[in-house]
Formats: sequence, C-alpha cells, structure tokens
Amino acid sequence: MRTSTGRGRIYRRCGCRDPQHHQLGTHCPHLLTDSQHGTWNFAVDVPTPDYHRTTVRRGGFSTQDAAEQALGRFLEGEAGGYNADPSQTVAAYLGAWLQAKALVLKPTTMARYRDYVRNDLVPAFGTLKLDQLAHRHISAFVTCQLAAGRGRTTLYRCLATLSSALGDAVRQHRLPHNPASPPVLRRPPAPERRIWTAEEAARFLTYCHQADPEIADLFEFLIGTGMRKGEALGLHWDDVHLGEGVLYVRCTLSAIDNNHLVITAPKTRSSRGWVAISPRVATALRHHARTTRPTRSVPDDPFAGLVFCRPNGRPLGPHQVLDRLHQLSEEAGVPRITVRDLRHLAAPITISAGVPLTVVS
Repeated sequence: MRTSTGRGRIYRRCGCRDPQHHQLGTHCPHLLTDSQHGTWNFAVDVPTPDYHRTTVRRGGFSTQDAAEQALGRFLEGEAGGYNADPSQTVAAYLGAWLQAKALVLKPTTMARYRDYVRNDLVPAFGTLKLDQLAHRHISAFVTCQLAAGRGRTTLYRCLATLSSALGDAVRQHRLPHNPASPPVLRRPPAPERRIWTAEEAARFLTYCHQADPEIADLFEFLIGTGMRKGEALGLHWDDVHLGEGVLYVRCTLSAIDNNHLVITAPKTRSSRGWVAISPRVATALRHHARTTRPTRSVPDDPFAGLVFCRPNGRPLGPHQVLDRLHQLSEEAGVPRITVRDLRHLAAPITISAGVPLTVVS
C-alpha cells in the first residue's frame, strides 16, 4: 500500500523472504490480507549540493499516521534548515548542536560544552534516538553518577548543557518538549564566601609589597577596581588613561582547558565600558609601568601591550594568579580566599570610603 503526501511517499512493507531468501518488501501478499502485517515507512527525495537526487527512507512506524507525522516533521526540519530525521541519534544531534554553537559561543564556554558532550552525554545517551530520549533516562543517569561519587555541582552543569541542547531542539520544533525539563537535579547552593576585612586586606597588601612588588600591583588593582580577574589580565596599556583617571574594559583573558590562553569579549555586555581609577590604583599602575617594560601593541599579537604580564611580555595564566594569591595569603597570615573574592571585597571597601551605593554598583 502506497500513499502520496504531495512530497514524499508513505508505504507499508515487511521483512518476509521468498524461497530464494530475497526480501519481499512491499510485494508480500500478506500486506493485502493482514492490516497488522509489516510496518509503515516513508521515503522522500531531498536535494544535495551536487544536484543529485538522494532518497531518504525511514521505517518501523506502527501506524500510517505515525509515518505521516514523521515525514511532516522531516520536511518541516528541511525547510527550517535543521535535521529532523526520526532516526537521528542523540550523539548525532549533539554533534551538530556543538558545530552550530561554535559560531556564537565564547571559546571557554564552547570547551566546557564539548567536554560534557564527549565525556558524559554521548556515552550515556548517544545510542538512543533523539525522539526516544525521555526524562527517565536522564533520571537514571543522575542516580548512577551520584552513586559513583560525582560532584553535584559538576553534574548540575552537565545537565544544564543537555537541557540547553534539547531546548534548542524544542525551539526548532524538532522535539515536542524538553525531556531535561524540569531539571532532575536542583542547582546546588553556593558555598558561603569568606571575605577579608579591610584590616586583613591591608595586612595582605603590606606583606605583598614587600615579598612580590610586581604581583602586589595586580592585587591592588583588583581590590581597588572590583574588575574580574580575566578583565584585569586582558587589560592593555592603550586602554589605560591615567591622566583622566579612567580605563576602558575592552576584552578579557580566558584559559581554555586551563592551558590555552585567548583574548575574548568581556563576560557580559555591561562589562564593556569605562571604569574610574582611584588615586591608590593609579599609583599602583604608575609603579607597575616603571618596574616593567610595556611592549607596544602589534596588530597580529593580541597579547602585546598587556598591563599585567610575565617579564617576557607574555600573558599571566589565571591559575598562576590564584596559586600566587594562596601562597602569599598563607605567608601573610590571612584567610585563604579566591581571586573572585577580591571582586566582592572591593564593594564594601568602596562603600566604607563614602562612595554612594549607586556609583559602586
């Protein structure tokens, strides 16, 4: 039995064979006498870049309506520019999703998505058809991962990547709903942060100026401006205007897989802009300019002209700054914190100095 839907064909076939072991397919006589015999299939011709006709055939549907719906979704996906093949696996979909995201995401975000897809999601769900992926599969994955001792925060981020990918499939009408929503695992609460007091910050900076004056300028800058670590490490001398008491945040330094350094756009749109420089920060920058040798900006080298860098002019790795902060904190006798905590420290210190809250924010 064959029917036409304008474009594409719906037909029923089976796996029976003749005495010579040739498959009968659509010519099996039982298809005419038994409405439950065989399965429904669709076939549709699709264009190719080399202008040759390619026929896509998919089968295994239990009813004619199911085959027609699958054909309709396939044609809708073709018109919309995405793959709606009912036989598409989760692994194939996630691979195509990563390729599309590589055009719009920052390299650091892309690296994190890629690792979760390749190391976790594809091994767990890759062989399933995308249309078959269900909430119960994701729930079973979470149960197994927690039983194996996987960290809840890492697992939550992995599931968030899956939910983002499946959410795009829903927006493209590739899936009727997102099987990863509602989330199986709630977002773990953030650990309580330990912020230095003004006295502890002063003790740290005093010791830092004695032990490592060059890195002390960086920590003075981070505490005095409240800028993110990557924004400080990606700052160029061309964007510093000491005479006017301002600097411009144009880019940020990021580490991909903790070893490959790249210059990217700031974290948010609002991060790009002018930042006022206090007299103490200006003093630190002038001291840093005297004790280091600023290199001229080279069009082909995004790392040339960095304010805070190694003696040879190459960028400082974010992990190096964190390791140095921990080492100096221990030597100075102050609590161990992260570089991000210095950003939170800047707000109360600035407010206590009499700066209005709206200006600080």
